Amino acid sequence: MGSQRLASGGRDDETVAASIGRVPTTPHRDVEEAGSHAWAERAAGRLADAGYRRGGARQAVIDLLASQPCALSALEIEEALRSSARQVARASVYRVLDELEQLKLVARIEVGQGITRYEALHPHGAHHHHHLVCDECGEVIPFEDEELERTIDRVARRVTFDVAEHDIVLHGSCGDCRTPAA
Repeated sequence: MGSQRLASGGRDDETVAASIGRVPTTPHRDVEEAGSHAWAERAAGRLADAGYRRGGARQAVIDLLASQPCALSALEIEEALRSSARQVARASVYRVLDELEQLKLVARIEVGQGITRYEALHPHGAHHHHHLVCDECGEVIPFEDEELERTIDRVARRVTFDVAEHDIVLHGSCGDCRTPAA
């Protein structure tokens, strides 16, 4: 995840894709293969139950999302699939993401700078995490914090509120981009 800068307005999609901070597009060691396979099967089943055909594009997007430790943009998904043997058209990527979002199988995460990322929603909060976003290079860093989760629960109880879902996105500068203290 490098020091590439976020795209600014007016650039074409390929330039934007090349300039977005990267999240690894390979399975993360903390993401259990069984859990990923279970999500992929659940997603394919829910799409079939909703009347969607089992197409190659749908399965390719599902398989890629199932293997990810964190969120990817639609352009990163397209790029990852283009570099594999399973090329999928941009319109198909967006269509599949929309279908998965409607069925609450993926979370849509707005990370700023006009960039939206998507990640698999696992049942019962499995693999739940939040995100640190470097505003300089665009790197997205997933993090978990049990104390933060307890605080959210405590606030919800205090104000008598049932939290259905939540995502914390913190913006700032990563270690590589941070300005050293003077």
